[in-house]
Amino acid sequence: MEIAPTSLRRPKLADKLVDEIRAKISSGALKPGARLPTEQQMTEEHGVSRTVVREAVTRLAADGLVTARQGAGVFVNDRPEALLETLLADMTGKVSMVLNVLEVRMAIEIEAAALAAQRRTASQEADILAAFSEFDSQIMRGEPTGAADFAFHRAIAAATSNPFYVEILDVLGRRTIPRDIVTTLSAGLLHSSDYQQRLQTEHRDIMNAIIDGDATSARDAMRRHLSASQRRYQSVLHGGTAGRVPAAG
Repeated sequence: MEIAPTSLRRPKLADKLVDEIRAKISSGALKPGARLPTEQQMTEEHGVSRTVVREAVTRLAADGLVTARQGAGVFVNDRPEALLETLLADMTGKVSMVLNVLEVRMAIEIEAAALAAQRRTASQEADILAAFSEFDSQIMRGEPTGAADFAFHRAIAAATSNPFYVEILDVLGRRTIPRDIVTTLSAGLLHSSDYQQRLQTEHRDIMNAIIDGDATSARDAMRRHLSASQRRYQSVLHGGTAGRVPAAG
């Protein structure tokens, strides 16, 4: 299956919306515990699509700034900036913690991929495709791909139509895709197009199996993807990959 190149319009709109909401949180205009406007309200206020709003909220959640509560809305986290700073400090260089997160993800996301293949709606399938295409766009722009990677996995979780899968990923937040923030492991490989394309090959296998409605293949593809990440981090933990950066996306 070939994926058409994505227009840069949607990512630019999402960037702008993320910046605007982040500024309101930083300035105190949106205080801890405050509820963000509804998806419909934000589409009308900012003149953007629901897809743009969803991507912006996903990125804010990945940064630990907001939390989505099923049936209630999206809320600003308590002391979000302090939370993010603590998370960054805690995650830096701690490969063992990344492995713990991956273990949880394997327990959750392998079955989520199978359920997504069985239950996804046309809209949910479009969200998976959009996140996949945004990952490609970020590679072309030379940008970190963590946000698009998180959006891809979150879209799969949403396609299970079981809100608890999404809630678990939102709780993990940036720990889900830590490669952009584990700074002591960062090196040139982190921005290597070949390296990112390897991740996309794994993502493509998962996505195509879900689109084909093949639950067994989706489960197997997700297992291969997360197992490969686990092996890369284990190699770093045991000193077997000097100077190389693993991926957990």
